Amino acid sequence: MANLKPNSSYSLSLTIELPNIVGTLSNITQAIAGAGGSFEQISLIEHTCSITQREITVDASSEGHAEEILAAVREIPNVKILKVSDRTFDLHSKGKIMVASRISIKSSSELAMAYTPGVGRICNAIAHDHSQVFNLTIKQNTVAVVTDGSAVLGLGNLGPEAALPVMEGKAMLFKEFADIDAFPICLATQDTEEIIETIKRITPVFGGVNLEDIAAPRCFEIERRLQQELDIPVFHDDQHGTAIVSLAALINALKLVQKSLETVQIVINGAGAAGIAIAALLRTAGATNIWLCDSKGLVSNSRTDLNPQKREFAVNVNGSLVDAMQGADVFLGVSVPGVVTLEMVKSMATKPIVFAMANPIPEIQPELISDDVAVVATGRSDYPNQINNVLAFPGIFRGALDCQAKTITEHMYLEAAKTIASLVNISQLNREYIIPSVFDKRVYRAVAEAVCRVARQDRVASQ
Repeated sequence: MANLKPNSSYSLSLTIELPNIVGTLSNITQAIAGAGGSFEQISLIEHTCSITQREITVDASSEGHAEEILAAVREIPNVKILKVSDRTFDLHSKGKIMVASRISIKSSSELAMAYTPGVGRICNAIAHDHSQVFNLTIKQNTVAVVTDGSAVLGLGNLGPEAALPVMEGKAMLFKEFADIDAFPICLATQDTEEIIETIKRITPVFGGVNLEDIAAPRCFEIERRLQQELDIPVFHDDQHGTAIVSLAALINALKLVQKSLETVQIVINGAGAAGIAIAALLRTAGATNIWLCDSKGLVSNSRTDLNPQKREFAVNVNGSLVDAMQGADVFLGVSVPGVVTLEMVKSMATKPIVFAMANPIPEIQPELISDDVAVVATGRSDYPNQINNVLAFPGIFRGALDCQAKTITEHMYLEAAKTIASLVNISQLNREYIIPSVFDKRVYRAVAEAVCRVARQDRVASQ
């Protein structure tokens, strides 16, 4: 039996035929519940004098757990499973996005304006004044979602084809949450120079670039170079999206425990793209006591294996994650499942804050520490306080596109985080509500307005 909560990412649809005998449906529901499945809905498909067909939607916690549920149902006498469907695979079938025309062509005059010969006038206007490309094409509302497939979710180096479902999903979120037309670009190279050159060559079409799932430390160089060499915003969401939402949640968590960012001891476990970006933004926001850990323990000045990004946060202390967490006020995990124990949490300071953000399995299960911490957050949607980048990147790009920002500054990241935090009213703030819901429609608009305002203050806006 899986020890995780059932969730919709392992959702099954079962088409079942059962005899019209009193108690048979009850036997099915008891078998599913006994196997640890969670019901979504039960629908009637067909009903005759002798049999009934029903569709039952069930959530499991893993593929193995789903098989256990099916086995439990198969053991019930006279019950037939006619069809089993994995709802997550069904949702992804044929892809999740498509290209649609903004206007319809119903007459020859409309065709003449939209395409030849009328389109030639538009081409000449842009050739005469390149800035008109933002007004007369999709560039003003289009983002490239670019990956090399080297760090897909928490799954590792899966390559560009396997990365495509994630990039499609990201494009879908851009459209759903900020009405931005985004397109997945999965590159068949993991060479830094080739990636940079390829992105530079395709940017005439796009108003912004969202880098995604590119492994550290390569991602740092790619982002830095593109920010220097392009005149459109470049944003590595795994770094800055995670950092923005983490800071927003921490601002509110610290209000609950009545501690200040400037004085708390913060431990960040995971020194890849997300961990280093979180550390950088926390420092910009005023944090002074940050200990960064990787798989070898504390990032210490005594170590000789540090890249420049880690070196920037090295401290004059040696030790393991266990040592680092003793007396810490805040733990932020962007690492791997199960690396934190209850004993480690109990060694923290009073009213500890734990953000266990490894996905899909956190560094420690929230239910294990609920009585020992003041606030706990994860990256999962089935626990309170989900640290989800969708709270940041749609609004960041909406604001950047609206003011035609040439880049996205650290000041814009900081203001976005403060804006997200401010949307949780102090009267509503509690240990299970420190961050707005991803479906709160105020979020992307508020973030976009903040980004526009700061872009103009930082003099990187063209509009």
